[in-house]
Amino acid sequence: MDLELGGKVVLVTGGSEGLGAAVARRLVREGAKVALCARGAERLEATAAALRAEGGDVLTVQADVSRAWEVEHFVDAAHARFGRIDGLVNNAGTAAGRPFASVSDAEWEADLQLKVFAAIRASRQALPFLKESGSGAIVNVLAIAAKTPGANSTPSSVSRAAGLALTKALSKELGPHAIRVNAVLVGIIESGQWARRAKEVGKPMESFLQEMARHAGIPLGRVGKAEEFADTVAFLLSPRGGYISGAAINVDGGLSAAV
Repeated sequence: MDLELGGKVVLVTGGSEGLGAAVARRLVREGAKVALCARGAERLEATAAALRAEGGDVLTVQADVSRAWEVEHFVDAAHARFGRIDGLVNNAGTAAGRPFASVSDAEWEADLQLKVFAAIRASRQALPFLKESGSGAIVNVLAIAAKTPGANSTPSSVSRAAGLALTKALSKELGPHAIRVNAVLVGIIESGQWARRAKEVGKPMESFLQEMARHAGIPLGRVGKAEEFADTVAFLLSPRGGYISGAAINVDGGLSAAV
């Protein structure tokens, strides 16, 4: 299926590895131009080099999205380079879940800055350009804990729930401007984070992921692939998903108890 993304410009935060890099790869293969930001310059440039080797037109900006001016600089740099912005993927974030009483105010604030305020600022900064596009799209990358938070899941589950509310509110407000806003809620998906965890515990990646799937009780019996997540995001950004807005789609192998 042609997603009709050729020539579109999409910004991806947290795009240097894992899910963000997978989204960028799918977009490049669909003919889109991509702007990526991340904190680590070395990993960011390595990802960009791989995308350019596939023929991708890629801009990289080293940025910490928890800092307002760096988010604004990223968006403005992308528009200055490409002359337009058609899509934004608010992907930056890390898993952070611990017992409530052990989470300090500083840790709460850091999580909210990274996962909520970064998405707010990027969306606000990109808004004028998305309006100019005439068919803009925002995808917020969240987690299934946004719908079904469990014990020991703070602060991340609370930040992700805020992202869910932001998605729905913006879909209502921006719809009249032909801007669609959706969320993708991930379960357990292959990523650099899990690769590092497997290495820490001294287990081969494949067996580590198999154990995770079994212990989590994923109905499909396996951990998801980053490419499967990226396919969903690309579809939501594309004209092919042109009548989908305000949706929160689980990509979790059936794990979530909520639809």
